[in-house]
Amino acid sequence: MSDSDPESAFRAGPADGDRNAADAPSAVRAESLVPAEVFSVLGNDTRVDILRALRDLGADDHPVSFTELFERVDIEDSANFNYHLQQLTGHFVRHGSDGYEFRHPGRKVVSAIFAGSLTERAQLGFFPAGGSCYDCGGDLHGWYVDDTLTIGCADCGTIQVSYPFPSGGLDGRTTDDLLQAFHHYVRHHYCLAADGVCPECTGSVDTTLVRDPDDEALDVAVEHVCGRCGYQLRSTVGLTLLDAPTVLVFHSERGVDLDTEPFWHLDWCVSDERTAVVSEDPLRVELTLPCDGDQLRVLVDDEATVVDTAVTEQLAE
Repeated sequence: MSDSDPESAFRAGPADGDRNAADAPSAVRAESLVPAEVFSVLGNDTRVDILRALRDLGADDHPVSFTELFERVDIEDSANFNYHLQQLTGHFVRHGSDGYEFRHPGRKVVSAIFAGSLTERAQLGFFPAGGSCYDCGGDLHGWYVDDTLTIGCADCGTIQVSYPFPSGGLDGRTTDDLLQAFHHYVRHHYCLAADGVCPECTGSVDTTLVRDPDDEALDVAVEHVCGRCGYQLRSTVGLTLLDAPTVLVFHSERGVDLDTEPFWHLDWCVSDERTAVVSEDPLRVELTLPCDGDQLRVLVDDEATVVDTAVTEQLAE
């Protein structure tokens, strides 16, 4: 299918009368690169320079002419330049009548390379992270090593959360800003997975409860697995509830905004201290979420879907 003929995607499908409404739609795919070919195409300084030039010339917003690109890249032979440009065209770069512009894979490559995600390593020593340890009540600190941001207890060593975070996220941010960005980044990934969308490739994600997982700190965990790329996430049950409407409303009515409140401040997000298995077959788990003296009880099934909720309010004195 040609990029210049988007309607062909519709024409390629079966007629309406032949389509079974219960069937999942089948995507019409253009010819794609195998992983080894991707690295081969990008393993050239001139091609990386072309991608950089496209970024600098605004190829996200409008097509860039051949002449503009050629003048921006440090190469004298136009035929040689054209050869390298054509190696990028199709999968990474779209060529139309007005010039060249990024396709989504090309923009992702540029973001990864020039933001330092693939080329830089960074470290950040201990800094206060706010909140207290669910295990001993000690102060929490954060640190960044090997592309991973970790938040743990300075007193007992219990880890509250440890998650990969691109090093570019450290640039130009105070530690408070970094922690807020980290909260949104991790929360977004888990909420996407809980909604059945892979944070890595947008493929379909299957979510299941896992009884007695390898993590000795948990009696039950949630496992998200992408059927397309194999991406996996495992967490507490509570972390998957951060975007549940009833949970959001319960906290909002008591002055807590779960969109901005760092999730490691909530023991039900980073441990299963407030998680109880109420049925083994079928597996059912109940979480008790406290807020401002009241409690929200949330029952979830073996796919981590909320099946029932109940609020217990504190007795007025």
